Amino acid sequence: MERFVFLLSNGLARGAVLALFALSLVIVWRAARVVNFAQAAMAVVAVYAAFALTAASGSYWIGLLGGLLTGALLGAAVERGLMRRLPNRTPLPGMICAIGLVMVLQAGLAIAFGPQHRPMRPPFSESPIVIGGVPVLSPYNLFVLATAAAVMGALALLFAKTSLGLRLRAAAFAPETSRLLGVRVPRMATIGWTLSLATASLAALLLVPVELGLNPHSVDLLFVNAFAVAVVGGLDSPIGALTAGLGIGVLVSLVTGYVSAAAAPLAVLALLTAVLLLRPGGLFAAKEARTA
Repeated sequence: MERFVFLLSNGLARGAVLALFALSLVIVWRAARVVNFAQAAMAVVAVYAAFALTAASGSYWIGLLGGLLTGALLGAAVERGLMRRLPNRTPLPGMICAIGLVMVLQAGLAIAFGPQHRPMRPPFSESPIVIGGVPVLSPYNLFVLATAAAVMGALALLFAKTSLGLRLRAAAFAPETSRLLGVRVPRMATIGWTLSLATASLAALLLVPVELGLNPHSVDLLFVNAFAVAVVGGLDSPIGALTAGLGIGVLVSLVTGYVSAAAAPLAVLALLTAVLLLRPGGLFAAKEARTA
């Protein structure tokens, strides 16, 4: 029972990071109808910026803020300087361009910083807190859960309760009608990319300190798992990203703890295959698909 409680709590913390990254994919899909395959590489650029700022200032919090700002600015720059110039009749040109951007960014980071892993220290202890003789979440995991919950809550309020959120959704689903109503659709796409990359950068910044360390490929596996989360939950559904992220995080933790680490990707693949066969739009997809 103690082992189960520990694996469950650890899975929830990892699932929160998965949900955050999956939510970033949902945001950019809803804003621009593009699956951004460069999301991981762009997030790693933000983590390198955070690493450099932390080393220069000695403050984790300055590095965190600088990494989020770098991710947001990079998202806006890629949308305005690259994605906006591509044909938008289908998502394919954007996806192909994003794959090329992955190669450019990862090669550039490897040339500039080398391929070696650079250790990043978390701001809080990773030792689990023992309650009633049962190890549960560490202080860092509690920080991850609280941060993820706060960000996802803020984004939910933004999209559901503000005029900006309404304009973002309208520009994605009905761009021509939105233009007639005075919505600046290109600006909404830029804001969507900015929010998406800031969220992805935060997820990467929360994950890298507890992994092997920082290198140009540190976030690749997170992207693969988060993409599976987004597909399982539904690319149009923020609630799906949250629910599927927590569920898959717990699944990976339990399979790793009770079976083996090698079996965890197989469990995620089996779940993804089952969802695609039974409900291709995702578990939380709308009954009728909307077109942009």
